[in-house]
Amino acid sequence: MSEYLFMHGGFSRAARAAAAISAALPLLIAVNPAAAQRPGGLDPAARALVAGAKFKLAKQTLDGDYDRTVKDIVDLTEIESPPFKENARARAYLAMLKAQGLTDVEMDGAGSVMGLRKGTGGGPLIVIAAHLDTVFPAGTDVKVKREGNKLLAPGIGDDTSSLGVLLAFVRAMDAAKFETRADILFMGDVGEEGPGDLRGMKYLFNQGKYKDRIKYFISFEPGRAAEITNGGVGSKRYKVTFTGPGGHSMGDFGIVNPAYAMANAITAFGRMKVPAKPRTVYNVGIVEGGTSVNSIPFSVAMTIDMRSAGKAELDAEEQAFFAILPKAVADENAARSTAKGKIAFEARLVGDRPVGLTAPTATIVRIAAAADRASGVAPKLGSSSTDSNIPMSKGIEAITLGSGFDTYRAHSLEEGMTLDRPADVANMASGLATILLLAEAR
Repeated sequence: MSEYLFMHGGFSRAARAAAAISAALPLLIAVNPAAAQRPGGLDPAARALVAGAKFKLAKQTLDGDYDRTVKDIVDLTEIESPPFKENARARAYLAMLKAQGLTDVEMDGAGSVMGLRKGTGGGPLIVIAAHLDTVFPAGTDVKVKREGNKLLAPGIGDDTSSLGVLLAFVRAMDAAKFETRADILFMGDVGEEGPGDLRGMKYLFNQGKYKDRIKYFISFEPGRAAEITNGGVGSKRYKVTFTGPGGHSMGDFGIVNPAYAMANAITAFGRMKVPAKPRTVYNVGIVEGGTSVNSIPFSVAMTIDMRSAGKAELDAEEQAFFAILPKAVADENAARSTAKGKIAFEARLVGDRPVGLTAPTATIVRIAAAADRASGVAPKLGSSSTDSNIPMSKGIEAITLGSGFDTYRAHSLEEGMTLDRPADVANMASGLATILLLAEAR
């Protein structure tokens, strides 16, 4: 999960309360596209849903199952799930999906697991996802520790907390006997974090058996309600290897050194000018190579990250980076002797996340905003790099929402979440309301 860039606003309130709408009124959102496009046009349906007896029962179920949800999160957290090694957690989550009574429960070719809650027919297919992987390597101590109302363990928030919430959503829908027109695919996916490069989503939307059916997609990440990620920050990541003849630091002094060529590139990269809006950034994250302190290295490498919320800006940033590399090498080849060989470089793409956007006027964004307002929360739009990047880039309506728990120190060994039952339940309920509205529940 990447940093969120959120902006207040973008939504107006309905002019009048819809007091005359019965709480039991079937919520057929998709058959009223005109209402979906008006600012606040979905607010009456959202308020009717939240005020209805079924939703109240669903929310009571979230509250009654709170300890079970927390236990599910703890149990999953204690199954380590490093990048590319999510299988043990995936199999545990697959069993949990089966236990909720979902159908067509399976693991796909990428290693993601999923199960279907079938609708009454005639509606779209909606995917509700949380990612299985964490950033922590194998062998990390993932035993959950409790300190008062805090649970601490690497990965407990991002994104294990959301995996538990998805299961709670299914139980709440079933307890309240909600039927939906849409089929809903609940999914624990692999490869969301950095090195995974969204491989679970790339498989789902490019090769998976549901790829041609998906109309809406919601990714849940740790955090409270109100944060609606409708923009996908794209990224390009390269590992650049610089090579040369190498040699003894004294005996071969004066020959070209790939470390100096890399230093030239890093210095120029660090001076690159990028726009503030849309936010565009870059970083040198890893520098490696060499064999000993008294050896001129024959190989060194750097791994860099470039990001932007704008496709044109990311493309321009990438081209500027490419222009730096040959000059950095040429300058080193000109500065020292090439009698034993020249410096060369190879740039290998190691990460490619497409820029994406779901328009603020899209049905899924308006529904999420209406659900937030009906829950007493002011929605905020923002951009981030999440699983939603892939469907966004394909023109499929997609957003990422906070799954409900208050988490902190993500990607650190001090990662944790604070338990606050009333607030946690209220925030989970807002996410559930979005799903129900989108799936045309009744």
